[in-house]
Amino acid sequence: MRQTGFCFFAVASTSILVTAGIIPAFAQAPPAQAADSSLAQSVQELRQQVEELLAAVAEIRSEASQYRAESEQLRKELEGMRAAAPAPAGVEQAKTASSSEQRLAAVEENTQLLQNELRTQYQTKVESASKYRMRLSGLVLFNLFGNSGSVDNLDVPTYAAPSSNYGASSSFGATLRQSEIGLEVFGPAIHGAKTSGQVQFDFGGGFPAGALDGVNTGIVRLRTASLRMDWQNTSIVAGQDNLFISPNSPTSFASLLTPSFGYSGNLWAWTPQIRVEHRIAVSSDQDVTIQAGILDNITGDLSYGTRRQPQAGESTANPAYALRTGWTGKLGGNPAGIGVSGYFSPQHWGQGWNVNGWAIGTDWRVPIVRRLELSGEIYRGRAVGGIGGGIGQSVIFGGPVTDPYAYFRPVNSAGGWSQLKFTATPRLEFNGVFGMDNPFSGDVHWFTAPVGPYGIVLAANRSEMANFIFRPRSDLLLSAEYRHLRTSQLVGFNTADQVNVMMGVLF
Repeated sequence: MRQTGFCFFAVASTSILVTAGIIPAFAQAPPAQAADSSLAQSVQELRQQVEELLAAVAEIRSEASQYRAESEQLRKELEGMRAAAPAPAGVEQAKTASSSEQRLAAVEENTQLLQNELRTQYQTKVESASKYRMRLSGLVLFNLFGNSGSVDNLDVPTYAAPSSNYGASSSFGATLRQSEIGLEVFGPAIHGAKTSGQVQFDFGGGFPAGALDGVNTGIVRLRTASLRMDWQNTSIVAGQDNLFISPNSPTSFASLLTPSFGYSGNLWAWTPQIRVEHRIAVSSDQDVTIQAGILDNITGDLSYGTRRQPQAGESTANPAYALRTGWTGKLGGNPAGIGVSGYFSPQHWGQGWNVNGWAIGTDWRVPIVRRLELSGEIYRGRAVGGIGGGIGQSVIFGGPVTDPYAYFRPVNSAGGWSQLKFTATPRLEFNGVFGMDNPFSGDVHWFTAPVGPYGIVLAANRSEMANFIFRPRSDLLLSAEYRHLRTSQLVGFNTADQVNVMMGVLF
């Protein structure tokens, strides 16, 4: 799937310094001179973009011609060997023919990929009201699914629930509301930095109130939207973006409305933030990246109506703080990486209930052999329901939330997930994933009858998943997935299974 996620961010002090440097620079230039300079700069940027596009097309044409010639030569050699071979071919001839067939298949595959790139260079671009280049992308995704057992969300389940509305233990359905639309815009260079912006939507914003069969008419929802300034080694990102301290997610097209294994060990949030990133080149193929920023201090509270009220974190008048350091490089010629991160969230839940939420974690991506890769994340935290920890539970109470004399306790939790990916061919991959989120028993059982701020209290959540993803073309994907959920409550547990068949077209 194409990622259209771009972001733009900065620590507050850095933003002020940058802005302070920009305003005087424009103030000193006379209006006419500034206009001429801007026009000249725009012409120069356009000329550079045209030259880069022509060079890219020429290079792709050259490579495609080379691959076609090599493919034709291999085909002739193979036909010659087949014609010269006796009726039962010898072992050596069979090996040679097999090797030639493999080489021919690889060359034809590379040729098709280059032709797809060439067509991409010639495709019509989206017109923008400004002079800057814009790109439209997205995914039309059809999910056909069947569930055995009750779940919290029919089409994208995250945990096994006690019972369904109709008392049924199985269900069947289909949806296209996981389809996505994205726009990217590429702006001018400012103080040596390339500027860009992006916005991405899906159709997971709920359903029209009172509409018959409204479950098939999902409301458009904002996922991410951000601005970005990129220098050679430093970037500033501001906007609503992915949780950068948790960069990985299990590979799945069955769970896009909520990132796969959310509330089963995968920390996630699409939250407004400002961050700065700095990259340090260790060698030609190794980098160390340091990311730090402030985030909207969300705590997972439910929203009601059309008015926005402060959550427990926002009520402290403080942001959440996050930091991550990661290494990326290659092991055995394959991409690899590892990172460590931290998160801090002061919270005020009213009635004098204050707590400092926090989390520490590590993420990894490690190739085992050429086609086999292990990736995942683990975390340990406290009161981090706003970013998916503790199965979305930050705190629990010993009585009604409105009771000023009710006791209060933050939820400690630990969890994580790990994925084994086997890439059979450039078009076919298989994934197996296990994940769990485990609120500490001493917290959820602290009270005789605990009350959660969002409904029932969950004691543990575990998920297992296996899927395959096949891409017969660069713009077409086919996938099938099986997922098993096991969710513990204060007493007993529930299980559920989902089989999901998917077809998607990328644009």
